[in-house]
Formats: sequence, structure tokens, C-alpha cells
Amino acid sequence: MLKTTGATFLAIATSFFILLFSPPPKSYYHSLFISSSLSDNASISHHLRTLTRRPHVAGSQANAEAASYVLSTLSACNIKAHIVSYDVLLTYPDSRSLTLTPSPSEPPITFDLKQEIYEGDPYADVADEVLPTNHAYAKSGSVVGPVVYVNYGRVEDYGTLKEMGVNVTGTVVLARYGEIYRGDIVMNAFEAGAIGALVYTDRKDYGGGGGDAKWFPDDKWMPPSGVQVGTVYNGSGDPTTPGWASSEGCERVSVEEVESSGDVPLIPSMPISGADGETILRSIGGQIAKDNWQGSKDAPTYRVGPGPGVVNLEYNGKQVITTIQNVMGVIEGVEEPDRFVILGNHRDAWTFGAVDPNSGTAALLERFHPWDKLCISAEFPIMQVAQRLQKLQRSGWKPRRTIILCNWDAEEYGLVCLAWLSLTGSTEWVEENRELLASRAVAYLNVDCAVSGAGFHASGTPQLDDLLKQAAQQVQDPDNSSQTIYEQWIQSTESSLIGRLGGAGSDYAAFLQHIGVPAADMRFGAGYPVYHSMYDDYTWMDKFGDPMFHRNVAVASVWGLVALRLADEEFLPFNYHSYALELQKRAEDLENEISDKGITFSPLFKSIEELSKAARKINNQKKEIKEARGWTSMWRNDHVKVRELNDRLMMAERAFTDSDGLLRRPWYKHLIYAPSRHNDYGSTSFPGIDDAIENAKNLNTAESWHVVQHEVWRVARAVKHASLVLVGKLT
Repeated sequence: MLKTTGATFLAIATSFFILLFSPPPKSYYHSLFISSSLSDNASISHHLRTLTRRPHVAGSQANAEAASYVLSTLSACNIKAHIVSYDVLLTYPDSRSLTLTPSPSEPPITFDLKQEIYEGDPYADVADEVLPTNHAYAKSGSVVGPVVYVNYGRVEDYGTLKEMGVNVTGTVVLARYGEIYRGDIVMNAFEAGAIGALVYTDRKDYGGGGGDAKWFPDDKWMPPSGVQVGTVYNGSGDPTTPGWASSEGCERVSVEEVESSGDVPLIPSMPISGADGETILRSIGGQIAKDNWQGSKDAPTYRVGPGPGVVNLEYNGKQVITTIQNVMGVIEGVEEPDRFVILGNHRDAWTFGAVDPNSGTAALLERFHPWDKLCISAEFPIMQVAQRLQKLQRSGWKPRRTIILCNWDAEEYGLVCLAWLSLTGSTEWVEENRELLASRAVAYLNVDCAVSGAGFHASGTPQLDDLLKQAAQQVQDPDNSSQTIYEQWIQSTESSLIGRLGGAGSDYAAFLQHIGVPAADMRFGAGYPVYHSMYDDYTWMDKFGDPMFHRNVAVASVWGLVALRLADEEFLPFNYHSYALELQKRAEDLENEISDKGITFSPLFKSIEELSKAARKINNQKKEIKEARGWTSMWRNDHVKVRELNDRLMMAERAFTDSDGLLRRPWYKHLIYAPSRHNDYGSTSFPGIDDAIENAKNLNTAESWHVVQHEVWRVARAVKHASLVLVGKLT
């Protein structure tokens, strides 16, 4: 009896001692992270100005200097940082020209293809460093042909032209930016029989609607000479190393093999300004285009052609194997250093990149800065996060799991580092570290264009839905101090609150769609008119995107808070019940779409029900472990149970992948989220089923509909595998 009483007293005394002298709970540091004492909008402004003072396209000296700046900033914050380099194939314009002959009786018009500087432009002295307008990975060649106007260049737009009796074969198409990825515009043109493609920015979409609308620098809209440049590559990573990293001395496929892959265009293309596009439109005759194909009120009447206007398009590009640099910073976890929470943003820009991408870079670095002068000057949201994390470390915080900060290169070329469609930098890193990441990565959190205007937006895999909402509920709305970001978010959203990551639009693609790592992406603002043009500079951001830089601070707060909870919480804050609900809804939508085709979705619905049951079971197991704890829990060896449960939560997303990948797109392994075949920007659930349905609708054969049924079965099996992972027991 005395012995029992003594043991009890010792346990109580020990517990009291631990409570009295233990460090603050992790929630204390999380609240400190989002406090005004750690954020600094002035430093964001200063560093955004610094990193955007020159154009810094991938492979340029200016971009290498930007990498050195990010590296030195992280190092000065006492964050272990290093550079990972890859040698990749990039393209640059060598020569280009565009001539229009409006009619046989009129003289030709030669376009100068230049974006104009404006009076008082603070970047006029470096404007000549901006690459001549071009499409990366465009086909070199010279084509001459009558012009056909194809609206946004979607598959359905070509269907409309076919109904109108317009033959596109042998023509040069004129499409406007807006609805789909530019690479798909060119691909769709080729498949329709066109010999070349021109893509312009219409005033109706980017220029304020015409009329009395003003444009930058007087308003946010794209100037008449502004051009949206970008890649037209449809693959992922370096085109010469499909599926493996572009390390020094690695195997490479030939240029001929690259062209035969179907990932690079087979006809020449060129981006042009709204003013040049309108000049060409005035030369097109034929039938009047539909009302929803027309431009702004004061625009000419849009006709579809062909001709009589004829264009001569010449483009010659040079292909260069050049070095790109990912900058990596690591804060090692204490209890679980082999579990990774990864934050990423790319650094390279087509021009100055104030919105895309360096508003995101500023956010990342600010959060992890120490108090010394160099760190206080750090830029971009990724810098914000870095700044604040370092301040937490000085206050005694140490993460449970390892946090990795990634500043990618060459995203604009195709996500070589992991970004747009090719996502070069991030893709190369993921491919090189595939096995480690597949077994250790908890989640990937991406910010690309951190701020382009008002209004918070987030997309992610469904098990992160609750976490994203909870983080938004803790951060003040930068445009209305009387409410939280979450309150603003739910008021301004008409459709689904949280988007999905089916598109290949940024560096999350390789993590989620290739190896199955849970992922999220967040930003303030939607699209912005000067996207990928010479006018995406600090002046535009300061005047129209975020005049007080409070939105930059806010997005860094949400981004960092989500990362902290993933890195610090004992139980991973994943909820797969949300995943099951999402899959149920999307499956019902597809079933209704083809209800008369004899396709059964019952295998998929059965698997989704199993996933829902598994989600409830693991949630209950988590609750049971928590409730079973008492004063003596410190002596019970339940950390093994926690680790095993967390591993199931972490690995369930991997089960949605299939080693064979999508049909004709094997790099995309995820059967729930991947791009639509005809629109890499589009976010599609069940992409394999969706592509098969589209093909079956076109062919309408028994075999094509059999493929649809097969794809339903493939997804059903993947969902069942995820359920088994969550349950954690063999059959």
C-alpha cells in the first residue's frame, strides 16, 4: 500500500515538474507565427522590388543571381541551404517575323512584335533584357496561309467551325487566350489540320473591355502592345529526359524522339498582342462568328474566314542544354526527421515576375527570417515564411517533422523544377528523389502567384480541406480587419469553396500527379490581365495587386500555419471522409453524363463506400488513442501506434496512383487528379474516365465504350487500395 502510494506521488510530482518546466505547446508558437509582431509588409515590398529589378528567365545570369540571393538569405537566417542543379533543354528565340497581306489588292503589313515601354517606365533601362516574344519549345519553321479565327481554340470551337462548313486544313489559325492552356491551343490547331497558330490577348478578356477603359500604368489592364508569352510544351520536366532526372552526364533522347513523343508542337506558333490580333481580325472575311465569339463593344465584327487575309509566320528557335538551379532550405525535425513537409515556389519569370512568381517567393522567405538586417530584407512569400520560422526557432520552437523550403527553377518552361506542364525544376527534383519522397513526404504546399488582387483562393486534395479552412479562420482578412480570411472566402465563393489540383498549372504536379503526395495551392486574386507580359513588374503590384503588401503577409500566414500544423501535430490533420464525399459527388456527375451508354459505376461506388468506412475507422482509432491517455501516458509506449496510424494517413494518397499511368500519358500516375487531355490548365477528376468518355463520344463504337468501363474499374481498384491502406490490415 505504501509502495503504491509512493509510486503515485512520484508520478504526480514528475508530471507536475514536467508541466512546470516544459516548453510552451506547439499551438503557442503557431499563434506567434501569425501575430503582427513577426510579419513585415515593408520587408516584403523591399525584397520584391529587389528580386524583380531585372527580367530573370530560366538559364539567364539574372536568374542565377536571384538564386544566389535566395540562398544567401536562407543561410543568413541560419537555415541549412544548398543548391541542386540540373542540365536541361531550354529554348530561346533566334529570329521571328510576322507579315499580313490583308487582301490581294493591299500592301503587306509587317508587325514589329514589340511590347512598348511607357512614359516614365522605371524599367526602361532594362527593357531590352526581356526576351523577344515567343512560345517556349515552339516549332521552328516558315508557313504562309489564309487566316481562320477559332475563338479560344478549344475542341468544341473546332466543332462549331465544322458545323459552319469552315475547313481549317492548310490555314493559320488565330486564337485568343482565355479558356485553355496555350500548348493545347497549338495542339488542337495541329489536329484540326492547321499549319500554324497565332495566339493573342483580346481586349474583351484582358484589356478592360475596350471603350473608355484605360490600361497599365493608368489601370490594371493589359496595354494594346502587351503580349502573353509562355511555354507550349505538353510534357513534364526536361523533354530529353522523360521520367528521369537531368543530372550531369545522364542519358538523353534525341531531338527527333522528343518531336515524336507528341509533347512538343509540330506546327509553328507565336503569341501576339491585342493590337496585332485586332489588325488581323479586320482582314478576315467569311461568315460572322457567333455572339459569344465576338470581342468588346467597339471591336470590329469578328468573322471566321478563311482569309482573305494571309499571314506569313516565320520562327526560328535555338535549343540549349543549360543549367538550372533549385534552392533548398531544410529545418530538421526533432521527433520525426524522416517525415517531410515541403513548401515550394518557383523563382524564374518570363519577364520581371512581380506577381508570377516572385510574390510567392517573397512570402516564403519572410516567414523564416531572423532579426538581423539581411534577413529583414528578404523577399517573397517564401521568404516571409522563412523569416518567421527562424524567429520561432529563436523563441524555442523546434518542429516535430522536417520542413523543406524549395525555390524552384525553370517552372515556366514546363515545370522542369516542377511548375507549368513541364515543371522543369520541381519535376527533375521529384524524379531524382522519387523513392524517398514516396516513402517520407507528408504533403507539398505550393504558392505560385501569391498575390494578384483581392480574394483568397485555395485548392488541394480533399483530406486537407478541413486544415485549409481552419488556417483561414485564424488569419485576419487583409482587406477587412473586422473579419477573417475564411469569412471573406465563404462570402465570395459561389461554387465549391476549395478547388482541386487536376490541372498541371504549377509545381504541385509532380508531387501529386506523379507520385501521389497530398498537396495544396493557395493565393490571393484570380487571373490578372498583364500575366506573362513585360508589364508584370513591381509598379503593377504596388499600384493594383497589393498596394500595402498586406495580402502578401496574409497568404504567407495561411501557408505557414498549414505547414506548421502538418509539421508539429502529433496526429496528421488529414480527414479522408472529405475525400470520400468528393469522390461520391464526382462519380455521380459522370454517371449522369453517360447514363444512357450502359456503363455501370457500381464498382466505383462500392469502393467509395469502403473508403468512407475506412476513414471513419481511422478517425475513431485516433480518438481512442487520445482518450486513453492519462497521467501515466508518458510511460506507455504508444508513440509506435501514433507513428503507424500517421503512416497510413500519409500513404493512402499514394494508393490512388497506378504504375501504368494514364492512357497515352504514362507520366501522370494519379487516377483521381490529373489534367484533361485537351486542357492542361483544367482540373479534372477521374481523368482516365473523362478522356475515355470524350474519345467514346467521338467514335461511338462498342470498343470505345468498353474502354470507358475499363477505366471505371481501374479507378475503383485504386480507391479500394486506398481504403486498405487506411485500415492497415492485409486481406
